[in-house]
Amino acid sequence: MYTAADLPPLRHVSVNDLSPDDTPTPKIRTDEDLEMWKATRGYQDYGLFLRRLTQAVVGCPLPWTEPDCPQEADALLAVLLPASCRPAAPFLKPYLLTSFGSFTRIDYGTGHETSFALLLLCLTLIRFFTPEPRTERELVLVVFLRYLRLCWRLQDVYKLEPAGSHGVWGLDDYSFLGYIFGSGQLRDQTEIPVSAILHPPLPLTNLYFMSIMRIHEVKHGPFHEHSSQLHSIAVGVASWAKVNSGLFKMYEAEVLGKRVVVQHVPLGGLLEWNVRPDVHHENLLRKPTAPSTSSHVPPGPLSASRGMTPTIADETLHPSDALVSARLPLGPTASTILRPRIGAMGPPTSFSASASTSDAEEVRNDAGEGA
Repeated sequence: MYTAADLPPLRHVSVNDLSPDDTPTPKIRTDEDLEMWKATRGYQDYGLFLRRLTQAVVGCPLPWTEPDCPQEADALLAVLLPASCRPAAPFLKPYLLTSFGSFTRIDYGTGHETSFALLLLCLTLIRFFTPEPRTERELVLVVFLRYLRLCWRLQDVYKLEPAGSHGVWGLDDYSFLGYIFGSGQLRDQTEIPVSAILHPPLPLTNLYFMSIMRIHEVKHGPFHEHSSQLHSIAVGVASWAKVNSGLFKMYEAEVLGKRVVVQHVPLGGLLEWNVRPDVHHENLLRKPTAPSTSSHVPPGPLSASRGMTPTIADETLHPSDALVSARLPLGPTASTILRPRIGAMGPPTSFSASASTSDAEEVRNDAGEGA
């Protein structure tokens, strides 16, 4: 399990270094583009950002109150940038416009949610937000919470369809990050078991419970039938730490690793699309070398040991690392990390103690992020 000391700082991008010709645009059109994205600095920045946000809310319940904090959420949602950040507005606008659903398809999904998280990342890179624990905590417990509630309201009022829903096999028809952050809130405590979600109504003290109760508002019938993934996690994963690490892997595989989900996400500018087209594709997944001292490096080739694809088991985060491997922050792809095995569906009474122990052990072995 990683701690705050294990996570390197997020880099600082000066708005004066941004090129007006490199504003974000959709760049993922093929599966090859998807693999290229995983080797970019923008991808690794996003992974590190999510890790830092999750770490910032460990042990922090809802509702969150900070009487002296500035109204950063209002400033963000209204895009009220200070003069020093205004040159970055064209690089932020594409993410804001894709954060609340598709205006043409009238749908909303995890790709739109990812766009909003990338907007928060971009605002942090230009230091509109400061990458320190208190601010990162409020980005989750104030800004993201308001965003989540607003999106729920939009879904109800405009009857937004789920974008690319996996149906019964999906974690949630609309969102994912609330489960990551919520399991992070519960990660280090032992009083509330993972199986508590099977006994609603749940107190709205964390984003995981809030997301579960939202499902009960919009879906009816047995929970194990309409939300089999979440039910399987509740009966088969032993600890919130394992849930949290497994959800990170599942998010990378099922959201960031699906071209149909991320093909509309704008990239470039602050989230550098720094893979040169003249570099052979098989070399694009290699571990990048340490960066130069500049905070914003122009696109260039990535180099490391030939033919090596780094995984979470191969590397360790160190605070002194200025640049983390693009694959490291989220861990190795594991699309079945939390997927119930054949025969594992059904109501809670159909699970034996041995089956639950076996499932938890499988997640423990695959997660590879500490006992």
